[in-house]
Amino acid sequence: MPKVLISDKLSPTSVEIFERHGIEVDYSPGLSKEDLIKRIGEFDGLAVRSATKVTKEVLAAAPNLRVIGRAGIGVDNIDVEGATAAGVVVMNAPFGNTITTAEHALAMMMALAREIPIANASVRSGKWEKSKFMGVELFNKTLGLIGVGNIGSIVADRALGLKMKVVAFDPFLSPERAADLGVEKVELDDLLGRADFITVHTPLNDQTRDMIDAKAIAKTRKGVRIINCARGGIVNEAALKEALDSGHVAGAALDVFVEEPPKDNPLIGLDNVVVTPHLGASTEEAQENVALHIAEQMSAYLNSGAVMNAINMPSVSAEDAPRLRPYMTLVEQLGGFAGQLVESSISEITIEYAGNVAALNTRPLTSVLVAGLLRPSLDNVNLVNAPVIARERNIKVSEVKTDHVEEYQTLVRLTVKCERQSTSIAGTLVIDRKPRIVEVSGIPVEASLGPNMLYVTNRDQPGFIGSLGSALGEAGINIATFNLGRTGPQGDAMSLIEVDQPIPEEVLGRLKELPLVVQAKALRF
Repeated sequence: MPKVLISDKLSPTSVEIFERHGIEVDYSPGLSKEDLIKRIGEFDGLAVRSATKVTKEVLAAAPNLRVIGRAGIGVDNIDVEGATAAGVVVMNAPFGNTITTAEHALAMMMALAREIPIANASVRSGKWEKSKFMGVELFNKTLGLIGVGNIGSIVADRALGLKMKVVAFDPFLSPERAADLGVEKVELDDLLGRADFITVHTPLNDQTRDMIDAKAIAKTRKGVRIINCARGGIVNEAALKEALDSGHVAGAALDVFVEEPPKDNPLIGLDNVVVTPHLGASTEEAQENVALHIAEQMSAYLNSGAVMNAINMPSVSAEDAPRLRPYMTLVEQLGGFAGQLVESSISEITIEYAGNVAALNTRPLTSVLVAGLLRPSLDNVNLVNAPVIARERNIKVSEVKTDHVEEYQTLVRLTVKCERQSTSIAGTLVIDRKPRIVEVSGIPVEASLGPNMLYVTNRDQPGFIGSLGSALGEAGINIATFNLGRTGPQGDAMSLIEVDQPIPEEVLGRLKELPLVVQAKALRF
């Protein structure tokens, strides 16, 4: 039974979901870093919000960990690179709090436009300064929307309902999608120069960090108001403070900061700045939704291998998982076969998906295949970290898809280019959905792979099979299956033999000395 640790406060319903899926749950919110490190080793999954910090030390203490689930969008508190290297899937729940976060951005914009927080404080202090708080309408104003993903698109819809004009910058926004949303797609500089209000809805990465800096603010119109409910660091705080002091920026509304909670942040004390303590996802509905979503996602992965909303690997839907499973077995065998044959450094991998398999989601298959290929020579390789390891070793990985293939309904062919040789292996699925090897280095063969295999290449001449069988018999090695292939009479030939036990090195040495043998390898699967 898989075991999951919940180390932050999540809805009690999430525990019920895990248990309903046959997963043992330890609900222990508020664990210290030291306690987490002591306990994490026994768990397959870890569910967190933002309080738990999943560091390299935590990952190093978690040899059994398979998945980390973040009940929310941001994964700043998780060492994703370290998790990937350790072969741990990192998931988030990006859809559970989209409405809540979008509504908070709009609430912040309205509060900023009408100076509600400072007016509220004034009245509470016994004053009645009606003429002091002169706000602006949203009607007919231009909203500059930076980032038009799940949250940004909801903000756009609601802003249009308020009769605002919406101009949007997002490199991934297609003209068709912009038309569907009713927004005008523009470049960033155009947005900066036209917007009365600017709101950002992007992740924090190398491309978006300090996106709204002093140079960007200088391109805005005087009196612009800036809202950030996405991530601290997208808007440069020092540049914003300077622009607020000068009056170029009329006001700002911030739910996020570079340092949280902020310490000695000069923006906090300004009357024209509205601040909240990272409340974007803080509604009862959102917290319930993200907890339920992450529990369902983690349960599906631990029980069936389905991968949804993963940060560090291709997603595999619950519908795709059963269809991909037999192919995963096939490609793992192809990769493992080739990985045990190569004898020099790999420079290039080409995977051809032909026939029925070409219509499937092949990215997870490629990850599994690359993992199988690298595993014979490297430790701790799996479908999560295999693509990263391949990139680190400058191994080029290519996919080729074709709809049709002769003789088979479905076929996967792996070609591995190495420093001193090239190897190709092809396989298919037969009626029982079991994998079959159908070609090795251009030689046709049909064979299933067992735990212990012997691979022999030889020159095709009479008497060879008898001498090979005799040598195995004399060594007490029992043959389970014997599969042959050749290019033609007197040409290159191969034998792929399943045996009942591992072949000792001394026996393998004697097989290599047989007349006509070119190569002999003991393979394990």
